[in-house]
Amino acid sequence: MDVPPYCKNFKVLGCHLNSFACKCVVLAVTALVIRAVLLPTFSIFDGTEQDNLVFIGNLSLSFGQKSGIRKDKFLEVPQIVWGLNNQKIAFARACLTARLLNRTLLMPSLSASLFYKEVELLEPISFDKVFQFKKFNSLCNGFVQLGELSDVRNRTGAFELQKGSGRRWTPERDMDQLKQHNEDPYNEYEVIRIVGKNPFLWHDHWPVKDYAKIFECMVLVDEIMNEADKVVSRIREIGAAQVSSQKEFAQIGISPAENSLVQPVPYVAVHMRIEIDWMIHCKKLEQRSNITQICSSKEEIMERVGNIVGLKTPVVVYLAIADSLLHDPSILNGWKEGLIPFEKKKLGVEGNYKKFSYLIQSAIDYEVCLRADVFVGNSFSTFSNLIVLDRTQKLIRTGVTSSCGVDVRWPSYAYNILGESKGPQRWMTNMSGSSLQAISYGSNDISCRV
Repeated sequence: MDVPPYCKNFKVLGCHLNSFACKCVVLAVTALVIRAVLLPTFSIFDGTEQDNLVFIGNLSLSFGQKSGIRKDKFLEVPQIVWGLNNQKIAFARACLTARLLNRTLLMPSLSASLFYKEVELLEPISFDKVFQFKKFNSLCNGFVQLGELSDVRNRTGAFELQKGSGRRWTPERDMDQLKQHNEDPYNEYEVIRIVGKNPFLWHDHWPVKDYAKIFECMVLVDEIMNEADKVVSRIREIGAAQVSSQKEFAQIGISPAENSLVQPVPYVAVHMRIEIDWMIHCKKLEQRSNITQICSSKEEIMERVGNIVGLKTPVVVYLAIADSLLHDPSILNGWKEGLIPFEKKKLGVEGNYKKFSYLIQSAIDYEVCLRADVFVGNSFSTFSNLIVLDRTQKLIRTGVTSSCGVDVRWPSYAYNILGESKGPQRWMTNMSGSSLQAISYGSNDISCRV
């Protein structure tokens, strides 16, 4: 049998091959040649072609920037202190600072107790004991990112960044400092730890909409939400009992319980700031700022709430007040006929609150006010401001951008500013604001438009 020409070399080497075996060997040699020729092309995946690796790496980095923040670089901030809503603002500011630095914010400690000067008495509480950690990262994915200490590989190599202070530390200098620490060599540190004053006192560089996005991601843990459910259910239950006395329900044979199931009975929530320490604070603020529409007396609040145009009565009015006022019976007296005032003690839910720290109690009250059909607060109160911000967001999602002269769902009012028919001023948050300063420190320049 003739040997194919391309196998003759194998005969020279002493390989007596039949045609079939020769073909197999040739195929194997051909495969090796092709592999040798194409090897550089495939080697970009194992790092041989550095230019291509950089290109692929940039795609990954670009995606990381679009989807949020680097998960291998972290920002650590001081313990967050003061009242619930000051802490929410401080937390959001820390998140936005981490976003600017393209870093994951290490989950900070909040403060369960309320002390303004005795820092050593502050009781720390983990963020995830108040707000849902995983839910936050899910809702804020691509915007900001929370991490845990266990995510950090080197816990001893943090770079400490001292925040500036004093009148000479301007917003411009503060921003320059942040930008500088987003470059090498600081950019190489796994953790940047900011030391100094708490984040609420940092300069504000971010628009209202950025804060609003973070607030939307801050969902209370189930335990707190369940407690708020109980309070709201109790308010509506009492409201149903009051409405049941009206003839139209008796005529069609609907019981209070049945009516509350068909359609939840509405209620009004009033954030009443008349406690002594607040009145002292707001009087000084009025003197310094030469503004008279900050403080409101109990009588003024009652009168203006009673003059809300279009408010249907009878209706339960839930009073969100300081514990120091719970034993003042005058709080419940003097309201206009048809307004039925209740606070947590009269509702019979005071014990529900007392099980928790100051911070959790505030969170429950916040949720109760947020869910109210009508909310009335003080435009110089951070608590009231953030509730109105959340309610404005709800209205925007339904396509409403103005409550001026129209009947909208979830209306909000400021009782410290005189509005229509001697009632409180209609109120929506200005979502185009360039910073959160008005919400942080209060304002009487409010509007019924976003």
